Amino acid sequence: MKNVEVIIIGAGSAGLSALREVRKRTDSYLLINDGAWGTTCARVGCMPSKLLIEAANAFHRRHHFEEFGIAGGTQLQVDLKHVLQRVRRLRDGFVASTLKTTEALPERTISGRARLLSPNQVIVNGEKYSAQRIIVATGSRPIVPAGWRDFGERLLTTDSLFEQDMFPKRMAVIGMGPVGLEMAQALSRLGVRVSGFGAHPMIGGISDAVVNQTAVSLLSTEFPLYLGEQADLANGPQEETIIVRAGDTEIEVDSVLAALGRRPNIDDIGLEALGVQLDERGLPPVDPNTMQIADLSVFLAGDMNQYLPVLHEAADEGHIAGLNAVLNEPVCFRRRTPLTIVFSDPNIATVGQSYQALAAENIQIGEVSFDNQGRARSAQRNRGILRVYADTNSGQLLGAELCTPAGEHFAHLLALAISQSLTVWDLLRMPFYHPVLEEGLRTALRNLATKLPACSESDLAACESLNSEALD
Repeated sequence: MKNVEVIIIGAGSAGLSALREVRKRTDSYLLINDGAWGTTCARVGCMPSKLLIEAANAFHRRHHFEEFGIAGGTQLQVDLKHVLQRVRRLRDGFVASTLKTTEALPERTISGRARLLSPNQVIVNGEKYSAQRIIVATGSRPIVPAGWRDFGERLLTTDSLFEQDMFPKRMAVIGMGPVGLEMAQALSRLGVRVSGFGAHPMIGGISDAVVNQTAVSLLSTEFPLYLGEQADLANGPQEETIIVRAGDTEIEVDSVLAALGRRPNIDDIGLEALGVQLDERGLPPVDPNTMQIADLSVFLAGDMNQYLPVLHEAADEGHIAGLNAVLNEPVCFRRRTPLTIVFSDPNIATVGQSYQALAAENIQIGEVSFDNQGRARSAQRNRGILRVYADTNSGQLLGAELCTPAGEHFAHLLALAISQSLTVWDLLRMPFYHPVLEEGLRTALRNLATKLPACSESDLAACESLNSEALD
């Protein structure tokens, strides 16, 4: 049996982040990975999806050319084969960059499925290894309901979507969470006849019904959305197509993209050997501030724990687990302000505490519509809504949900404000240059300020709107 100080199981974003911290402090480690090396984000997630979205949005801009006095937009065509070739070419470059670290460590990396034998021992490829500390970061995979794989190549997930040489004419995207929304809109903008299905009436991780109504209304102008009913699949008449049924809706498509979320990769990795109680998902109790499982010398990080399955959180968890795996006593970390962004158009984002989490709290809400916001109108991007939540007594910002142009940037500004415990007045003291989209946030904050105790007249935070689209 081989002995090392630390074993890391999984070479995704969390595993690589853990590896970085472990390598700073010891040379006694092993990195074990099952399947393809290179992170989910680079191979089949964040990066290829954004490459497809950028191509789709570039082509979609032709619809605004006439308003700007630019002729000929209706003559433009998209070469889907070229689009997908570019996606894969750039994607492969991103993957290659993630592989550089592990390729430089051949003597400390193992390809194979590891299984825990105890809190200090694993087996991989028939050989046993022991370690003082173990980090489990095996990631996740797309959820595919039982029987759906029988549809063969007609059933796609993000693991296979970007490997297609061409997209079919008709597609159903099932699951209107962040990934489903992004891909449905991108595919539609590239000329695919898309139908979107969601079992829940809320989409994109939104919990605020007002924001959701705006998002559904805007996205429905590009492709039909069927929400609130579970979708089932059946073979089409010639078994070359798929029939999608949801409630009273029945649609025939050429293929289906399953975007139903991701399942943690915990199959046969031996979590039961840790001797702690597993929950209904088969996962052990994990302290999110240390990533430690119970009081064991085992740490769990990344998508598999489903805390917030986004890259920066996975990297944070890997950092925490990697550091704690080489310290005598685990260190507690303060986690970042929650932040999720959907790269639809308009962007959808949730920052800080969601509306659902705050619904029972004593809060006030500020709101702005971008329909008449000056800078948004000048760019033909004037659609969407932003809602900001603050504590009634202190005016401290607690959260926001939005569906707005440049929402990814609003979300980061709001995340900074929330992480610094700023109040509505603090943000209104900030300069807002004219004309910028951020003036829309100022409008929402001014609306919120009217519902809070007034600040001093000598405070510039009390500067009111001029009630002019050209100036506000």
